[in-house]
Amino acid sequence: MLRKLYDWVMGLAAHKRAQWILGAVAFTESAFFPIPPDVMLVPMTLANRKRAWWYAFLCTVASVLGGIFGYVIGALLFETIGQPLVAFYGMEKGFETLKTWFDNYGLIIVFVAGFTPIPYKVFTISSGLTGLSLPLFIIGSVVSRGLRFFIVCGLIYWFGPPIKAFIEKYLGILTLVGSAALIGGFVLLKYI
Repeated sequence: MLRKLYDWVMGLAAHKRAQWILGAVAFTESAFFPIPPDVMLVPMTLANRKRAWWYAFLCTVASVLGGIFGYVIGALLFETIGQPLVAFYGMEKGFETLKTWFDNYGLIIVFVAGFTPIPYKVFTISSGLTGLSLPLFIIGSVVSRGLRFFIVCGLIYWFGPPIKAFIEKYLGILTLVGSAALIGGFVLLKYI
């Protein structure tokens, strides 16, 4: 089943509207969607390595814009949208801890969250809710999200076929590790 899903995503990555889908996933993941854009970014870059830098740029811009939307949810719409999102992800307790962290470490927290598999959307909403400086939030998001996506695309660009062969050979293990990291990020936020 995993192989079929991989082949389907690789086929979707070659679709004429794949760039729009990638942008939409990157945008929504930064504000509320649980699936990271890497699910589209990696196969698209594997399918067309010449566009690696464009995909990384597109993913970065869309993710930062989605992050700004998450910031607005936290700053202006927390009661109506933000609180239900936090509850949906079961992170009420962790969210309170995040607010304290933001008071002490603001920009560093945004940078770490943007670069790691920890759910970025929780941090974008927290940034707005705690009143983190919007320009600092944007700078932290551009740097961390940009690094993340450009490193992924750069590795695929420079090592292309061997990386693709590695991914295809170890797809099950990589999926397990990636899923564990994603779930671990949610669990970490829930219990901190």
